[in-house]
Amino acid sequence: MNFRKLALLVGVQALTLGLFAGRPEMKILVQVPSTSVKNQQHTGTCWSFATTSFLESELIRMGKGIYNLSEMYFVKKAYPEKLDKFLLYHGMANFGEGGQAHDVLNVIRKYGIVPDSILPGIKTPENVFDYRELVDLLAQIAKKANQLAPKKMNEQRQKFNSLLNKMIGPDPAKFNREGQDFDPKSFAAYLDITPDNYIEISSYTHHPFYKPFDLEVPDNWSHDRYLNVPVDELISTIDSALFRGFSVCWDGDTSEDGFSHKNGLAELKKDETFDQKARQETFLNRTTTDDHLMHLVGIAISNLGEKFYLVKNSWGSDQNELGGYMYLSEPYVRLKTIAILVNKDATNKTLKKYLNYD
Repeated sequence: MNFRKLALLVGVQALTLGLFAGRPEMKILVQVPSTSVKNQQHTGTCWSFATTSFLESELIRMGKGIYNLSEMYFVKKAYPEKLDKFLLYHGMANFGEGGQAHDVLNVIRKYGIVPDSILPGIKTPENVFDYRELVDLLAQIAKKANQLAPKKMNEQRQKFNSLLNKMIGPDPAKFNREGQDFDPKSFAAYLDITPDNYIEISSYTHHPFYKPFDLEVPDNWSHDRYLNVPVDELISTIDSALFRGFSVCWDGDTSEDGFSHKNGLAELKKDETFDQKARQETFLNRTTTDDHLMHLVGIAISNLGEKFYLVKNSWGSDQNELGGYMYLSEPYVRLKTIAILVNKDATNKTLKKYLNYD
């Protein structure tokens, strides 16, 4: 697709964002409404921040209005699930602060949702999220529990949950919002967020295309399954979603030299290949790694006619000149995407057939 030509055909009022040396001028072709940029600070919880942002955009798209949902509720409720999996695998499962987009959906399915005002998380006296000590302490408890006989694990589980209450905040049983009483499950039902309406998609050749597979990254600790598609299908799904008003939750590699949040830009080297073969090679040789989740909210075209994706990050609004947003080039997305999460309604007819979804 010729995106320079498309920019003229669409006829939108293009938005030009601030420039700095090295970043081309950008004109946004489409942008999905999103909520304010948040800051995960000293927590490895991008998976919750990105997916929560994605769901907040879903609520806007659905006509529900603007909501500020609690990222830390999803973080807190995922930890006991991680502990269960760690003990089930006799301590051989991944136990850490990382996660995937489906972790938020799994929490919603089992526990529900709360507004950020109900469980904002506990910050340091300097008003900063810093869960480094919490992560270490939870890991110590998990390792100790794994050394005990099953009947003696409950004391450690209680200690584990008490620590979460102390350092993230207690669970709300009931809360009132705008005159209505809710619990987390009834609030999720009120918002009409249905986890089964969403699908995670990846693209690797060591599994058959158009089949689900257990994505082999450490943060997929729950062993959830992703639909595997060719990379062209992955890109067309992202584009179709964004042009139809759906946003995309993105999981990928941010360790490249060409990735600069400060400069608001992520590009590959000019001589770097980004086809299906290169995707597979870089995944297997670990130069593409599962580093970070962000929220794709738009498509832009540069003054050189190159296509970029507008991305909302969770590193604060004051960390670059774009207010916490940045641009990923299409080649970067083709090569460095680990997986995406989209609403099933945003997929094309081909994928719907494989999803068994009408």
